[in-house]
Amino acid sequence: MSHQLFSARVSAAIQLSFIADSLAMPVHWFYNPFDIYNAFPGGIKKFEAAPAFHPSSIMNLHSTNAGGRGAQQASNAPQVVGDIILKGKRQYWGVPNQHYHRGMTAGENTLNLHCMRMVMRGIQHNHGRYHPAIFLRDYIAFMTAEIPQHPDTYAESYHRGFFANLAKGRSPEKCGAATHDTASIGGLVTVAPVAIAELLHDRSLSRVQDLCRTHVFLTHPDEHLGKVCDAYVALIDALLFREQDEARALIAATTKQSAGIDVQQLAQKYHDDNQVVGGKFSRACYIEDSWPSILYLAWKYCADPQQALITNANLGGDNCHRGAVLGVILGLATANGLNECFAQLTDAVAIRGECFFEINK
Repeated sequence: MSHQLFSARVSAAIQLSFIADSLAMPVHWFYNPFDIYNAFPGGIKKFEAAPAFHPSSIMNLHSTNAGGRGAQQASNAPQVVGDIILKGKRQYWGVPNQHYHRGMTAGENTLNLHCMRMVMRGIQHNHGRYHPAIFLRDYIAFMTAEIPQHPDTYAESYHRGFFANLAKGRSPEKCGAATHDTASIGGLVTVAPVAIAELLHDRSLSRVQDLCRTHVFLTHPDEHLGKVCDAYVALIDALLFREQDEARALIAATTKQSAGIDVQQLAQKYHDDNQVVGGKFSRACYIEDSWPSILYLAWKYCADPQQALITNANLGGDNCHRGAVLGVILGLATANGLNECFAQLTDAVAIRGECFFEINK
């Protein structure tokens, strides 16, 4: 296989991940599709800014001192949100119907995708290799920076839980917090650069699966999520290195093996994607729903990544993180990075510079 094809697949995987996140950002966690079409007549078709009003937001119910939901203290006591991470953003958390990505503009990326960039920079600066200690060092520095290194207002439960544990004096490698939503699709957003870099260095699938599990468990310690991570890494490997196999066949096999679903039958049974994502499977972050939803969309729209990412955005729910993983799969499947669309991202030039992998196969 040519060096050019490897490079195209890797670049497309990274680019589509960022495109998917930015497309979904303005309607992230909109749970009623009608609300999406009310806010954006005709639905999301291009990058848009986050609207001021969020009809489904429960940001005011999320804890500012731990993962999950809980009281938001009105006192002057130090809090995870505002004092340790998301400095300067605490005041927005107690506002009803506040958009999770308040003030973000068209083409910007959410926090977890900025974490993906951080992982890529760490790999780049470590001679194309991933190391858990480097990730933890960079993650803590990135999240606690006095001058914010990202534009987001919201941090998922896992971020808050991690830094709550760190503030209690736990060692960084033991700070991953277990909450009701630890097994969530957000835990897989930063896996792709780790898997791709390590597979290109040494194509030992079991070794790379173990390393990616280690990476995920630093922030998302959950065995079920670990099993899905294994399946995701195996699919990345199969799509990246395939010679003759069709991408759709590989996606279908992964769906059968990891979710117990015949994706072709699923697509034939339901003609409206909302009957699958939002009907059969929840739109929420939970991995038991988001993983089969991703595989369904990847299989159905394998030949048209742009339509896949637009469809994903308009399905709402945790469409940003679902889309980030979907984008990786579609990029590897098609080697189509939607270059014109990618160039419209706010940080396109920087992301392209950070997408560095030693491709020597």
